[in-house]
Amino acid sequence: MIVSEQWLRRWVNPAISTQELMAQLTMAGLEVDSFKPAANAFTGVIVAEVVATAAHPDADKLRVCQVNTGADQVQVVCGAANVRPGLKVPYACIGARLAADFKIKKARLRGVDSFGMLCSAQELGLAEHAEGLLELASDAPVGQDIRTLLDLDDTLIEVDLTPNRGDCLSIAGLAREVGVLNRMPLTVPELQKVPATITDSLPVELLSPSDCPRYLGRVIRNVNPQAASPQWLSEALRRSGIRSIDPIVDVTNYVLMELGQPMHAFDLDTLQGGIRVRKAHDKEKLVLLDGQEVSLDEDTLVIADHRAALAMAGIMGGQASSVTAQTHNIFLESAFFSPLALAGRARSYGLQTDAAHRFERGVDFNLPRRAMERASELLLAIVGGEAGPITEAVATLPDMPPVSLRAARINSLLGLSLPLPDVEDILGRLGLKIIDKTEQGWTFAVPSWRFDISLEEDLIEEVARIYGYDRLPVTEPLSRFSLKPAPETVFGLKAVRSLLADLGYQEVVTYSFVEAGLEAALQNLPEGATVMALANPLSQDMAHMRSNLWAGLIKTLKHNQNRQQNRVRLFESGLRFFRDAEGDIQQSAGLAGLIWGNQLPEQWGAESRSSDFFDMKGDLETIFARSLDRSAFTFRPARHPALQQGISARILRKDSDGHDAGLGWLGALDPVLQRRLDIPGKVFLFELELAILTPASLPQVRELSRFPSVRRDIALVVDAKQDVASILSEIRHKAGDYLSDIVVFDVYQGENIAKNKKSLAVGLTWQHPSRTLNDLEINDIINSCIKVLEAQFNAELR
Repeated sequence: MIVSEQWLRRWVNPAISTQELMAQLTMAGLEVDSFKPAANAFTGVIVAEVVATAAHPDADKLRVCQVNTGADQVQVVCGAANVRPGLKVPYACIGARLAADFKIKKARLRGVDSFGMLCSAQELGLAEHAEGLLELASDAPVGQDIRTLLDLDDTLIEVDLTPNRGDCLSIAGLAREVGVLNRMPLTVPELQKVPATITDSLPVELLSPSDCPRYLGRVIRNVNPQAASPQWLSEALRRSGIRSIDPIVDVTNYVLMELGQPMHAFDLDTLQGGIRVRKAHDKEKLVLLDGQEVSLDEDTLVIADHRAALAMAGIMGGQASSVTAQTHNIFLESAFFSPLALAGRARSYGLQTDAAHRFERGVDFNLPRRAMERASELLLAIVGGEAGPITEAVATLPDMPPVSLRAARINSLLGLSLPLPDVEDILGRLGLKIIDKTEQGWTFAVPSWRFDISLEEDLIEEVARIYGYDRLPVTEPLSRFSLKPAPETVFGLKAVRSLLADLGYQEVVTYSFVEAGLEAALQNLPEGATVMALANPLSQDMAHMRSNLWAGLIKTLKHNQNRQQNRVRLFESGLRFFRDAEGDIQQSAGLAGLIWGNQLPEQWGAESRSSDFFDMKGDLETIFARSLDRSAFTFRPARHPALQQGISARILRKDSDGHDAGLGWLGALDPVLQRRLDIPGKVFLFELELAILTPASLPQVRELSRFPSVRRDIALVVDAKQDVASILSEIRHKAGDYLSDIVVFDVYQGENIAKNKKSLAVGLTWQHPSRTLNDLEINDIINSCIKVLEAQFNAELR
């Protein structure tokens, strides 16, 4: 939120500098994000009146203007489309400076002398863009310095508020905080209640009272549609980062910034019947003020008449009932909407408005009547008209339970002995009232604007915040610490992460929230399970909780590809979420990785080649070897919806009972999905269950054999689609206890081998711990293995 320092100081003006004020706000938890002057540091610019204009003799788009400066009449050549006689505008005299390197001099434009310059808001630093000259009020004194007229010696402070401090999203809210911090009362603008001069009103029905427990409305007739916003109003909005639109809308925005109450004005002549605050009908259509047509769902609260929806409650009005240049009668609304009813609702429609920003954080439910009176007062002063009585509909307002505070607890948490009167003073100035007091502490009534106070700890935080975080004593904790055991039977995540880093992977940390389309394309949930949609997403791209870690890795890959990286190796560990068939939330820790691009960094000593499936498989086998039980892990061909068929595998690990448990997946990203994501080249992914990965076997010490090993090589012809892991597993099972190594050293397809076959060359090594194995024993084992392979896999000895 952007705040004018001058506007803030009209409410409370402590004797501190701008820098001290900003430091004070920041230390109180209301962080100042940035600040800037309200206008450029220009000099020599005054109010002038255009007396006459004439066409330039040699330029169609230029006008030769006679300008009254108060002391003289000068000639100025101007190209602005809105220049006209009688207009009062900023005039930069000869010698004026609009910037450090921009000094106004006498000029000759297409043969005509020009003495000075007529200025736009952009040239004075009052706007980023301007279509023409800055038009000043008709009663602006000619010759007066513009800085004095517009009070431009001001600082615009941008405050970055945390979501729990919706009460500070206004001048009044910030002034209340500054007053508390400086022990000063507020100078609240005097409120003149507007009496009803006509009896016109609209009935109000609260058909969804839990979502809107308070709604006020007022009819104002015979407003002047030709009236313009006064300079002070449009300038106040500009300094708050809000564009001036028309007087009626400007007044509602002014009250929004001053008091923090969002308001809306309807064109009364477009309404039929009365006002109904209700839930939208399913797929009900509404054209919003920005021209966008939305299809409303049944959970959306709307303001409607007896015919149709008029506005999305607390978010944005509709175009059909909006105030226009032809509006003569208006219906002004001021309401309280439940924060839960509006939380995330605007974002679900791709909208972001100042009203929704405030309502979903909580607006003072006692504020609507005061805001209605303030807006009525301003409207009648600016656009005239006749006001009817205020119509109010009230249901059950929020309950603000009292909160107890123990004096001993303050000292325990903050580490200081704060005098009890100081505690009462701090909390009292924040609007909390003592309703009970004992020797142990107090019970406080919470004010209607503080939705964030419900616990004892909240009150202690308020005490610390106002007392000053920087004044709290630094105390060392007293505790007994003991070393955590590091069991050898656990292959911890820290070790896995370190090993992946050694293998050239870079760790990333991505959001747990993902885009719905990408999540749906990558998920592979258990039967009956569903993804978790967020009720209040940050954005449409972060609407679901991730059920796997691949979405974040793929987005990171895209980010790196867009920055000309040609080799990417990433991994991430974190939680995945889904709802099981019973609707319960499940979460599990996982580890995922991605490789793309060249296998090795560019160098002269090795030929460049792209990474492939077996590169990633080898990295995983390196990890599994560290668990001290590599033989327990196997890779089986399997189909995953997000992986390419034929280049995907299920990773299994034998449990303590010898059964295979699913550990994860490995494979190439599906080409259709890859094209949809516009990713060039092959992408390889893996994902593992940490709970199954981390158990490790204890190392077993045994004596090295002093006897020679025996090796035999066999060549087998099997089906081309046959996985090698199953063959090796069967050989290990039949090759006896003394098999010390098994390796596939060649795979061949080609001449003398059928097209649907492949030849595997397997090397087997045996070693006995206490004697030399003879050929007869080895031959028996070989023959036994071959018979099993022939029977199980239709293998042939080549």
